[in-house]
Amino acid sequence: MPKISIILPTYNVEPYIERALQSCINQTFKDIEIIVVDDCGHDKSIEIAKDYANKDERIKIIHNEKNLGTFASRNIGVFNLNADYIMFLDPDDYLELNACEICLINIKDNNLLQFGFKKNENSEIDLIYPKMKDYKEFKKYISYFYFTPWNLCSLMIKRDFFCKKIQNFDYKFVYTEDMLVYISLINEKMIFIKDCLYNYIIHESSISKENDEKYNTYLANLDFTLSMIEKMDLSKNILRYYSYFIKMNIYQFLYKSHKISYLKYKFFKKKEKFKKICYILLFKISRLRRYR
Repeated sequence: MPKISIILPTYNVEPYIERALQSCINQTFKDIEIIVVDDCGHDKSIEIAKDYANKDERIKIIHNEKNLGTFASRNIGVFNLNADYIMFLDPDDYLELNACEICLINIKDNNLLQFGFKKNENSEIDLIYPKMKDYKEFKKYISYFYFTPWNLCSLMIKRDFFCKKIQNFDYKFVYTEDMLVYISLINEKMIFIKDCLYNYIIHESSISKENDEKYNTYLANLDFTLSMIEKMDLSKNILRYYSYFIKMNIYQFLYKSHKISYLKYKFFKKKEKFKKICYILLFKISRLRRYR
């Protein structure tokens, strides 16, 4: 049985999937399985994956019956894996070749490990890594509104722990799935390392260029995420941080688009007070980033 499963939810990533698969196949730690979940795209991504699977028995391809999105595809991969630990890789990104080895050495008896990543935008690379080392320091940084990435691709997670946490999530996400799942995974047995092991590539497409339907869906996902985390058993500081941060994101998108009135959302009733909260949060985050 492999020690680590790397899950790639795959949809129309033909120009990038070969690089992603190579970064998995060539890991310095070899006892892995690579699960490609075919989310019914229209290009040759899966044909490329099949060619690699014919050469490497560690690659397993699962075919969805219809397009389900990243959230559902990841979970399908999780419930079909055989390893003790999970890592996620979006096929337009790629891993450092020692990512699995470093994570496995450091996770020990913990159920969640977060590592850093390299954000590559227009050939400019920004190293983003956690400065905290454990849950205690995590709560401390949250208290001061220190920004914490919630991308699931910068995690190694114990399989049984992850499955228990997501078993009741039946909402169909288009966006924000990382945020909700990450928040649900926060616990006392989480640790952090500063190694930047994931290469996150930002492409030209963005939510601002999407159509109104997708834009509205993004806002609905944020709204749902907010309602879900308010029901979670979180510390006061963590709940306050993520609630404010989600509200800030909603406000920013609504403000920039001028397409949807924020009066439609129940938490915007006191709009001036809420705007003040957003500006304070933005200021604190920008100030902390400046002195990182």
